[in-house]
Amino acid sequence: MYISRVEIDDRNRRKIKDLSHLGAYHNWVENCFPSEIAQHERRRHLWRIDQLHGKRYLLIVSADKPAATGMLKYGVTGTAMIKDYQHFLEQIKVGELMRFRLVANPTYRTDGKVYPHITVEQQENWLRQKAAANGFEFITNADGSDTFDLVSRDWPNLYHQRRVRISRVTFEGTLRVTDLDKFRHALTHGIGREKAYGMGMLTVIPVRKYNNG
Repeated sequence: MYISRVEIDDRNRRKIKDLSHLGAYHNWVENCFPSEIAQHERRRHLWRIDQLHGKRYLLIVSADKPAATGMLKYGVTGTAMIKDYQHFLEQIKVGELMRFRLVANPTYRTDGKVYPHITVEQQENWLRQKAAANGFEFITNADGSDTFDLVSRDWPNLYHQRRVRISRVTFEGTLRVTDLDKFRHALTHGIGREKAYGMGMLTVIPVRKYNNG
């Protein structure tokens, strides 16, 4: 497994003019794996867009190693980083506290149809319900609240035959690992729907490392 990152070249508007909707980012990610395209074998790759200190980054989690040249199609030269993810996954322990970030598409199904959760309360409850099935739990604060926050919500565009808008929610906080197999699966396969369009990626950092900077 690999985890990769590249800074998006937002200062070059001409270079990134195609990145106007989620489908364009999806195509960018797909083209980072030319060997899969050549073999007509498209694997599902987790990805998302993060913002840090005024810069935007494309993150990818994948079984195969992406091509740095593909990452730089819309990225800043010299910023592509590709790291072995497997070693990190193998070091995780049951009971370990982790700082986490999850960009997700909280939904529910009724009468055979899928609908987005709309309110903050619904979206937070969706995450609580997903925890056990994905190998983690939330620690309860003294006041009974969970140790996570919903930090952003928006509705980015996706052009797929027609224009649609997808609910995108970002959660951050602290979790405790309860099941290694389920948790590693969540880290490598994502949580929830619309993974092809930048949703579902869960990333974590051990609390001890986070506290040490």
